[in-house]
Amino acid sequence: MKSFFNSIFDYNFHCNKTLIEAFAAIDAVPERSLLLFSHILNAHHIWNARIRERKPEFEVWQVHEVKTLGDIHYENQRNSFEITSSTEDFEKRIDYENTEGRLFTNTLQDILFHIINHSANHRGQIAMDFRGHGLEPLASDYIHYKR
Repeated sequence: MKSFFNSIFDYNFHCNKTLIEAFAAIDAVPERSLLLFSHILNAHHIWNARIRERKPEFEVWQVHEVKTLGDIHYENQRNSFEITSSTEDFEKRIDYENTEGRLFTNTLQDILFHIINHSANHRGQIAMDFRGHGLEPLASDYIHYKR
């Protein structure tokens, strides 16, 4: 299980890093793309905080400046790898409170997979936003990464 999660978090890291580089290379990042990507990073951060029983530093829809995206992304990745590296039980139940104050319980593996799936979903929305602004979307399919 560790190798699986390390592999998909590597994929997620690569896709997000490529997107950050694309943002830095264009004159004006589309507003919706920046909002969605900030949300990807915020949600990843919030899930890591829930797993580690810490208070998150970011709000769900907080927008970040392009120049800060790389540092936030790196910290998210570092924290996720610490979680996967130190975990022996991916079936461990994690109790948490969502942003609306409701209590839930999910397994660690479900939460970790959700982080990746959530990120991929919103990267797809960013690709559509890029197209709508005349920008070439980035290839972020997992199989392209593995080639």
